[in-house]
Amino acid sequence: MIRVLLADDQSLVRAGFRALLDAQPDIGVAGEAADGEEALRRVRELRPDVVLMDIRMPLLDGLAATRPITSDAELADVKVVMLTTFELDEYVFEAIRAGASGFLVKDTEPDELLRAVRAVVEGDALLSPGVTRRLIAEFAARSKQPAAADALSRLTEREREVMALVGIGLSNEEIARRLVVSPLTAKTHVSRTMVKLGARDRAQLVVLAYESGLVRPGWLG
Repeated sequence: MIRVLLADDQSLVRAGFRALLDAQPDIGVAGEAADGEEALRRVRELRPDVVLMDIRMPLLDGLAATRPITSDAELADVKVVMLTTFELDEYVFEAIRAGASGFLVKDTEPDELLRAVRAVVEGDALLSPGVTRRLIAEFAARSKQPAAADALSRLTEREREVMALVGIGLSNEEIARRLVVSPLTAKTHVSRTMVKLGARDRAQLVVLAYESGLVRPGWLG
């Protein structure tokens, strides 16, 4: 059972998400929070698998609440998915840099929300849709502090190639087709690259691909 924490200051939004998630045989709502401070307390108390975190909340916004979650080794298994009202929310890229596994607009289709929850639990990130690729490219261009280029020296040539493909938003299956390897081999390369660079998940690997200069905004495959 995938346990989800709903963090949003609008009770109607939480109620809608709860009704959808609780109706699934493999997903359940572990708890709710109406502001960022409560979300942080509830995460530490409940240890959910996924947090659906609204970016804009009172007391502590979703971005500020995400950082202590993703930086806490004891909460390493908790995945944060940011919720935003607007596709071009100014905080989206910063949220991914802070360790969020991806983001969704609040009016996303129910099937997409369910797919997202299941995907992040499996270690994937919400980076495949075209709109997400455009957002990553735009906000990567505003990155405040480029990563040291020598970080990539730990990678093999094939791992660099795979990282670049992850950076332009390709899934493991798409990478496998591009490199003419099996999906399992592609997944293994992605996993090893994440371990070598200390990336929490695929989303952070995308950020590192841009910040290191391996991929530049506009390279969307």
